[in-house]
Amino acid sequence: MRCIKKHLDIVCLANNHTGDYGHVAFLEQLRLLEQNNIPYVGGGRDCAHARQPLIIERQGLRIAFLAYNDFKPRAFEAGPNWPGIAWAVDAQVAADIEAARTIHRADFVIPMLHWGWENEPANDRQRQLAKLMIDAGADMIVGGHPHVTQEIEYYQGKLIVFSIGNFIFNGFDPGPARIGWVLRARISKQRLIAWDTLIAKIDDFGQPILQVDATSPSGTTADEPIIQRCGLKDSPFK
Repeated sequence: MRCIKKHLDIVCLANNHTGDYGHVAFLEQLRLLEQNNIPYVGGGRDCAHARQPLIIERQGLRIAFLAYNDFKPRAFEAGPNWPGIAWAVDAQVAADIEAARTIHRADFVIPMLHWGWENEPANDRQRQLAKLMIDAGADMIVGGHPHVTQEIEYYQGKLIVFSIGNFIFNGFDPGPARIGWVLRARISKQRLIAWDTLIAKIDDFGQPILQVDATSPSGTTADEPIIQRCGLKDSPFK
């Protein structure tokens, strides 16, 4: 755990496999994360805990992370008095985003979604939920689960990355499932300033290798189109 902590600021628990080994194992996971001071989001000892935003403060900014699962099975959803993950119930998600802004005084709100069908483009449900979250006050949305990268769009001037693909994962044949994006964003209290993606290609051992010269999507604001930059060479983060 100590060596893991060096590489992580937060852990997202909202996914469709978190509950594979039941409540006892899940609670043990929470205890281990807490004992090693590794913050987590999207899961908890009850529904209220699972839906709490994780606030990270950096350079005068209060950034709120929220996380939800929207892919079956729903059996491991946290309840009023039992542990589990935060499920993407539309009204609750909207209320959580509003609370992150008003109660927790967040400057920038980022929901992270586990959603979409595997090996397919973004679907209507993803787009509907993304728009709902932005209308509720989210500033940027980051998704995963489909095992492939998906579309990147703007809505109301806010960035939506539907799926960043796989990063560390074995068992996949060479192809789209061995490609993931490292998403980077520069933000202020008012807006997203710039963002880019770097391609990580998974090798035969399931480990990511950064493709420093590969072309991948980047952008600044919704006033400018999403473009393709050539890896680190054209990065706005130099």
